[in-house]
Amino acid sequence: MKTRIMVFGTFDMIHAGHEDFFTQARALAPDPVLVVSVARDIVAQRIKGQAPRSREDVRLQKVSEHPLVDEAVLGNSMGYIEHIKKAMPDIIALGYDQHGEFVDRLGSDLRDAGISAQIVRLKAFKPETYKTSKLVQ
Repeated sequence: MKTRIMVFGTFDMIHAGHEDFFTQARALAPDPVLVVSVARDIVAQRIKGQAPRSREDVRLQKVSEHPLVDEAVLGNSMGYIEHIKKAMPDIIALGYDQHGEFVDRLGSDLRDAGISAQIVRLKAFKPETYKTSKLVQ
């Protein structure tokens, strides 16, 4: 049986850190379907304090073409539970550096919505090198 694993990010560029993120997420189950949620421009701006370098449709297209990604979807511009409910993940894999408004209350929001997805925190992969903000300087 396939296990749906969902990850989230802006993905302004796809670098080795993202590829490791996708690989770690896929390794959580023997027969994974990796669903990658690409942040809306307005959400990325709000969370990171600056606009993404590329528009959401361009970022979505690049992610959807990546060989480790089975499905790429755009996130919601407000909230996230309906978006997660629609994707029906068995596992939500969070990056080592993902914190803030959505992550802090994710477990309780999932329970309140009747979603039983397991939440897993993935390990960092050379964060001193592979972080978009450092690579674009």
